[in-house]
Amino acid sequence: MATGWSCRMTHTKLLAAELMSVTVHPSSPPCFSLPRRTPSVISRAEILGIVVSLESKPNFLKFLVDDGTGCVPCILWLNPLVPSSDDDPTPELVRCQARTVRLGEQLRVRGRITVYRGELQITVRDVLVEKDPNMETFHRLDCVRIAKRSYHLDKDAFR
Repeated sequence: MATGWSCRMTHTKLLAAELMSVTVHPSSPPCFSLPRRTPSVISRAEILGIVVSLESKPNFLKFLVDDGTGCVPCILWLNPLVPSSDDDPTPELVRCQARTVRLGEQLRVRGRITVYRGELQITVRDVLVEKDPNMETFHRLDCVRIAKRSYHLDKDAFR
């Protein structure tokens, strides 16, 4: 596992293709490293894209966010009986956020990167509807700019 610089407690802006290619490191809680970035350890992510799939159950809302580079599975738990930390959303806020998740909606999603049945997903902390269609492009440019400035990239990182 990479040591040194890490983003464990911040939401790292990522593209779906980057997020879905992270390396999982067994730890408690699990942490993840980004390919071709040295060193970098993350546990939370921020993505932006269009909701292309939606599955509603009594205890959770599962949806896919597509940013043009891939699709990221996201899960929003609807019954957080006891928040795990002070910054977790209240049940009222979770219900409000669940109402904003609709097919075709452009969303900014932030949360913890988790693994369920061997598949990566984002356990949602917050959801924001982006009304400006340019925000997806800005997010993509931000991801590239931040990666170039903040990480030690190899020469082929964006090819």
